[in-house]
Amino acid sequence: MPLLRDLLPSERRREQGVDDATRRALQWFVLPIWAGAGLADWWCHRRTDIEHTAGWTESAIHSLMMAEGGVPTMLGLFCEVNAGVLCATYASLAVHELTAIWDVAYADGRREVTPTEQHVHGFLERVPMMAAAFLTVLHWDQARALFGTGERPDWRLRPKRRPLSLRYRAGILASVAGLIALPYGEELARCLRAYSQTTRSLSSEGSTAPST
Repeated sequence: MPLLRDLLPSERRREQGVDDATRRALQWFVLPIWAGAGLADWWCHRRTDIEHTAGWTESAIHSLMMAEGGVPTMLGLFCEVNAGVLCATYASLAVHELTAIWDVAYADGRREVTPTEQHVHGFLERVPMMAAAFLTVLHWDQARALFGTGERPDWRLRPKRRPLSLRYRAGILASVAGLIALPYGEELARCLRAYSQTTRSLSSEGSTAPST
């Protein structure tokens, strides 16, 4: 028996193929690249001794940026993508870009930002834009509605009608935990430990200094 797709008009098959290819690119290319670039950035921070240079403040900014990227990621994994989710995605992207500028401005002069790290930063800034663009293409009706054209925007936060596979969701959550949350949590803990040691050392030196 012929497959169902073979009975559809060619234009409908083409549209469905583009839709499926865009989803696969988002799920199997964009998200893994984002996680890999995040891990590479952590390695660059470690190589430049962030705990004794820019310190815990820059590390906290890094954690903030990862949280900003995590919000639309979690919404896209578990929630129906509508005008509300797209609005949250665009807002997170804008805030992430502003935080990235703050990050570089703070690190400048305090820590060496190598050419390799700068290249990694390019991925960390562009990959979220790619994800937002793919979501916009996949849900063009709600993207138009968000900006006041077409149908009414749907702002409700609700579970996906067709959930992603349990294996895929578990894999993404494990990747986020292992490649992003754990390394950046370790970085922040390392920076706070170094800051505490420096503070105790300065306090000790001050208490033993001869009075005049």
